[in-house]
Amino acid sequence: MRQQSAKADRLRHLAMAQWAAAEGRDLPWRQTRDPWFVLVSEVMLQQTQVDRVRPHFMAFTQRWPTPASCAQASLAEVLSAWQGLGYPRRARNLWRAAGMITEQHGGGVPDALDDLLALPGVGPYTARAVQAFAFGADVGVVDTNVGRILARWTGRRLTPAEAQRIADDSVPAGEGWSWNQAMMDLGARVCTRRDPQCDACPVCDWCAWTGSDAPDPAERSAGTSTRQPRFEGSDRQARGRLLAALSSAHLERDQAAAAMGLEHDLQRTERLVADLIAEGLITSRIDHLRLG
Repeated sequence: MRQQSAKADRLRHLAMAQWAAAEGRDLPWRQTRDPWFVLVSEVMLQQTQVDRVRPHFMAFTQRWPTPASCAQASLAEVLSAWQGLGYPRRARNLWRAAGMITEQHGGGVPDALDDLLALPGVGPYTARAVQAFAFGADVGVVDTNVGRILARWTGRRLTPAEAQRIADDSVPAGEGWSWNQAMMDLGARVCTRRDPQCDACPVCDWCAWTGSDAPDPAERSAGTSTRQPRFEGSDRQARGRLLAALSSAHLERDQAAAAMGLEHDLQRTERLVADLIAEGLITSRIDHLRLG
């Protein structure tokens, strides 16, 4: 049985490698193993589509090519450069992480899991992505796409711990970078949430769910995403409008409502302004608001 299992694993690995060589995505952050560049890309890709990240990644890494250069910038500068990516807490966390890397790790992104997890905004996924994509570690990187694949491969819903264990066990020795990239591409292009293209899947022979009429085991399984709340009219949209306005000029506090599009909801305006101040994304001085 072990020999049969090992042979099946080799065949699956080979099928994935051949498919990835022909169908893998050409992404700018895949052209580097620089740990800082990898960290920047992974933070940007959290809850943001690839096409939106491309230009920001290129501009950000050209402007701040090292953690030390980012740490030396003001938070306002980093937040301004982040405009268009959304979720500005990520920019603040990345800036703080740059400071920690500079002060505690001699300016080099650490490779140990615990050290990576100690950085602001770095969770289990991002830490392992840096390990695999910057340092070549043989660890499984479980994002939404990979979590979906694993649930379908096994034919059941998985807990986060199960998904991570299966992902770790599936990585061929010495192929942490290429295997995880292939898995992400497969989930993004073939094993999609809706209308998966099972006929085009290079590893459908090893999938327990392929062609089944059973409910999709990926729904609500570990590593799969839930539907994002509506953006139009949301607090996120209003906050983003204010941060965008502040990236070009300071505002008087009584101008915040207009900047947010909340002229008729001053109570909500004050709540959102207070939240942004508490999060360290804006400051208020003598009734003037400014970024960072």
